[in-house]
Amino acid sequence: MSRHSGSRRSYDSSLRHQQAEATRRHILATALRLFERDGYAATSVAAIAKEAGVSVGTVYLGFENKRGLIRAAWHHVLRGEQDDIPVGQQAWFREVVDEPDPVRKLRLNARNSRVVKERAGGLMKVLQGAAATDPQIDELWQRIQTEFHANQRSLVELLETTGALRAGLDVDGATDIMWALNHPSLHQLLVGDRGWTPARYEQWLADSFCAQLLAPSRSEESP
Repeated sequence: MSRHSGSRRSYDSSLRHQQAEATRRHILATALRLFERDGYAATSVAAIAKEAGVSVGTVYLGFENKRGLIRAAWHHVLRGEQDDIPVGQQAWFREVVDEPDPVRKLRLNARNSRVVKERAGGLMKVLQGAAATDPQIDELWQRIQTEFHANQRSLVELLETTGALRAGLDVDGATDIMWALNHPSLHQLLVGDRGWTPARYEQWLADSFCAQLLAPSRSEESP
């Protein structure tokens, strides 16, 4: 076997992988658009396949079923391009974790919240609505809530370790406050229903984090 034939197989394999990944992302983008437009129950795998210009078998091969599709779509909108990497290991989340200044840490967290909700807000509404009638989607929605709360708690624990939390506020209470302020339903009320701009939402969220969680001397520092 020649060296060139081995290189050719490697090239072909890499090309097939790139094509498969491009197809996967196209299907996900199509599914996300239909889920947000028509809702989860009204969107069939066949409709997604037709809209994406692929066979139904291709969709099932890549995602198993409709629940697998919406789960993959969630991971994609939450995590961004590197959707195989958990949130806790994402560069944008690690930037918050590694930031030593508590005010800056919370403002970075508000920035991330705004970015994620701009990507994922529509799908969050779909998931929350579908959870009311589909037990497996409800299980996914509850897991999303649990993971979201745990990620916020990890940041609060860092604030507590450095003595930055407001006096009398423990980790449990501070986590609940951060979770509530950061909840997608509040973003929907302010941005979706009341028409706040994303920039205004981010500024308000950052200011609220600092005012509610940090000692006065910390929260009054300039951003």
